[in-house]
Amino acid sequence: MAEEKKKTGAPLLITAAVLCSIGGVCIRSIPWTPLAINGARNAIAACITFLYLRSTGHRLILNGAVACGALSLALTTNLYVFSTKLAGAANAILLMYTAPIFVLLYLWFFRGEQPPRAAVCACALVFAGVGCLVADGLSGGTLFGNVLGLCSGISYAGVFLVNTEPEGDALSAYFFGQVAGALLGLPFLFRERDFSAVPLLCIFALGIFQLGLSYVLMAKGLARTPPMTASLLTAIEPILTPIWVMLAYGEQMSAFALAGAALVIGSVAWYQTRR
Repeated sequence: MAEEKKKTGAPLLITAAVLCSIGGVCIRSIPWTPLAINGARNAIAACITFLYLRSTGHRLILNGAVACGALSLALTTNLYVFSTKLAGAANAILLMYTAPIFVLLYLWFFRGEQPPRAAVCACALVFAGVGCLVADGLSGGTLFGNVLGLCSGISYAGVFLVNTEPEGDALSAYFFGQVAGALLGLPFLFRERDFSAVPLLCIFALGIFQLGLSYVLMAKGLARTPPMTASLLTAIEPILTPIWVMLAYGEQMSAFALAGAALVIGSVAWYQTRR
């Protein structure tokens, strides 16, 4: 049974990554401030997570590891929205997916878990692919926006590491992180004036699918997958995000950017097959 659960970890994480990938195109369609967007989507997502917790009988836990995971999620969601607004959807998500590098470094230097060569190679290739994509699009955003995107990569690593501690619980961490994001951003929502159909539809899509259901699936997948593998599997998200933006807004990807995307997908596929 344990072996069967491990086999379902990858599909859960891949599905979560696909749901997360709608973030960029939805955020671009909402004419609100970043804090208002993040507060509203976190409030909806917290309701989704709470309903799942109630339906499964999963008990909420609050301890040091869970608090760190919650803080990581709250920082990541806020930094991502700010970076998307300032640097563009493609840059924001690609910079956020430097997370595997920080996961590897944390496990190596702070937990003494020397990574296998395959993980190091896959990380290097993912980083190179992300570098190609970012280098291709850096001129499209502000320097500050790109710095915020890189910071979101550091905080996103904490989302994958919450289960590495014995007392860690990803679902509790995500719920408290969503509540924190909602409390921080909802006061800014009352300053907004455009509550037409498109912004409301997009904010509900963000809350229900991109930050609600996706993180429930991610929590289940993380419980069955090592953090290094999980962070590489979810690197599908930064490939899909620019594609949705291209389809919605007609923004074309250059040959250099497509090569970077292929490098990320190929390295993730190679690592998962090798495992």
